[in-house]
Amino acid sequence: MPKSFSRRTITVFGGTGYLGRRIVHSLAENEFHVRVAVRHPRSDLFQHMGDSVEQIRADVVDANSVACALQNAYGVVNSVSLYCETKTSSFSSVHIDGARNIAAQSIASRAQLVHVSGIGANPDSESRYVAARGAGEEAVCKIAPDTVVLRPSVLFGPDDAFLGSLSTLARLSLFVPLFGNGSTRLQPVHVEDVAEAVVRVLMTSSTRGNTYELGGPYVYTYRELLGDIVKQLGRKRIFLPVPFPIWKLLAAVCELLPSPPLTRDQVILMSDDNVINPGKKSFKELGVYPQPLEKTLARMS
Repeated sequence: MPKSFSRRTITVFGGTGYLGRRIVHSLAENEFHVRVAVRHPRSDLFQHMGDSVEQIRADVVDANSVACALQNAYGVVNSVSLYCETKTSSFSSVHIDGARNIAAQSIASRAQLVHVSGIGANPDSESRYVAARGAGEEAVCKIAPDTVVLRPSVLFGPDDAFLGSLSTLARLSLFVPLFGNGSTRLQPVHVEDVAEAVVRVLMTSSTRGNTYELGGPYVYTYRELLGDIVKQLGRKRIFLPVPFPIWKLLAAVCELLPSPPLTRDQVILMSDDNVINPGKKSFKELGVYPQPLEKTLARMS
């Protein structure tokens, strides 16, 4: 990396999340100084990274704290994601209002913005989560046209929630329920590859104003993916198709719990394919070669 990059500060919102932690590590390893902006700083994270990483208290819905977090920053990464609404946080407050705050302050501070969204983000979606992601993405690009938008597919990697939950289900139950008939297509992407994409974007100005859809090298149906997991675990399981209306009813009941294991938004997500659009820029344009899922599956047995 050129010497001129060595002391540049990148502010990362959502830096303590699953993807955010990998982004912080990748940036620090590439000689950026990383400022992790979070509501609740954690002393157990980033200790081994010395003074290359600092934590600052900030909340995306508080414009003043966002402005403070971006002082003297060369770049900013918004990797904040809220999957379940709470009494104090809603999809719109985080993914729309919070995203607007970060975009506006990136313009004020002249910091290059990388906005992490997701494949399928659509303000007209039936899913309130997906709609908020889509509306937030549109708002950000309107405020800060040079924003680089990254749309990853479903993430996998060490200790991920995606493969972890599927493997737990496959280990414990003889009957494995499918969403519908299991034909929804997925293109899982390794979390470290997405983090590397963030680094590549911040290292070159030619990416500004572009949107990149990030998926792994292979596409699977949900049934195929479960089949590979079951095979890797050395188990024999019976796949049970479950219609989506039943899933939605079950999710509605689960949402009455304090920490719902399933939501209607998640069910809607599983009803649509989650694969990259061939017409969009992707890892190829960033010079990143995504890792296959099979290497991670091999470590699950």
